[in-house]
Amino acid sequence: MATKYTALYNFTEMKANSKSIYNGVEPMTCNCDYILPTAAGWQSHYDNCRPHWEMTNGKPCPKNEDRTIRLQNPHLAALECDVLYHLGLDTKNYDLPAMFGDVKFVCMGGTKLRMRELARYLGEVLQTPTDLVNITKHSHRYAMYKVGPVLCVNHGIGIPSLTIVLEEVIKLLHYARARDPVIIRVGTSGGLGIPAGSVVISAGAFNGTLEQVYDIPVMGKVRKLPAVFDRRLNQELQSLVPDDAEYRTFCGITMAANEFYRGQARLDGPFCDYTAADKMAFLSRLVSLGVRNIEMEATAFAAITHEAGMRATDVCVTYLDRLKGDQVTPSAETLASWQKRPMEVIGKYIKKYCELKLKK
Repeated sequence: MATKYTALYNFTEMKANSKSIYNGVEPMTCNCDYILPTAAGWQSHYDNCRPHWEMTNGKPCPKNEDRTIRLQNPHLAALECDVLYHLGLDTKNYDLPAMFGDVKFVCMGGTKLRMRELARYLGEVLQTPTDLVNITKHSHRYAMYKVGPVLCVNHGIGIPSLTIVLEEVIKLLHYARARDPVIIRVGTSGGLGIPAGSVVISAGAFNGTLEQVYDIPVMGKVRKLPAVFDRRLNQELQSLVPDDAEYRTFCGITMAANEFYRGQARLDGPFCDYTAADKMAFLSRLVSLGVRNIEMEATAFAAITHEAGMRATDVCVTYLDRLKGDQVTPSAETLASWQKRPMEVIGKYIKKYCELKLKK
């Protein structure tokens, strides 16, 4: 029988060995006792976690009294029409509350095809009739599908592509007056010291210099935003991993690289000025800090959702163990099968929420 869940991160060691901006505050700690986000449970989570959120950000938690998202930009009020350019939507010509007001979950992933497959899978899980339509097809940039209370949106590869669509999705949810939306990134990654095909639920994210922040240059100055995920959401997801799963599930830190080859200490790129020993020393250091996988979006995804006050996490399958090599060698059929593993975890979570909601 497979191990249901293995926790491999150590926040004490992580803070001692990396540049931390938390002043000794453990990321996203709360005393909530609910298992899934019912309305009463969410209020408990909000009441318990708001003080911590204010400590790590230095400003009020961005939620309205009705639990909708409060945008932290006073200039938007002056706009007669806000054009969500990359989504092909706007606030004047579309009834966003009618279209998206019931959204409870947003699932994001790299490719359009993967998000279409996820939407189809969730339609089966939720037993919801699905006539999948790409809502953003007129923008010719991203793909967005809606299945019941779930949006599935692709974000492309890397942080710049992710942040564009993520920030417009957050504005979309605000204008739609969606309540307490939960946002989950579904991705692929390279593992560190864990079997290929494992699932990693991110506890937080490191950048390429091993800081748990997202660096964003604003008007000539670099701002460092906390890259933390909602621990309670991680615990909820972990609780639903089946005991007899054919894969292992880990919770650890995710490193988000800005580049696929040198930025991830690979030896197979067009340029390489370090040795195999240098690579192994660096990857071993990551393992000692609790990093269990490497991808290219987690810091920005964690920081932006955290700044918006949204419950979020990153759930990725690993295509290889980077301690054993750099190239992705499993067959296309194997990779396609592995891609479904994060979908299964997320599908169980969303189904459980919907079942609890229907009982009320």
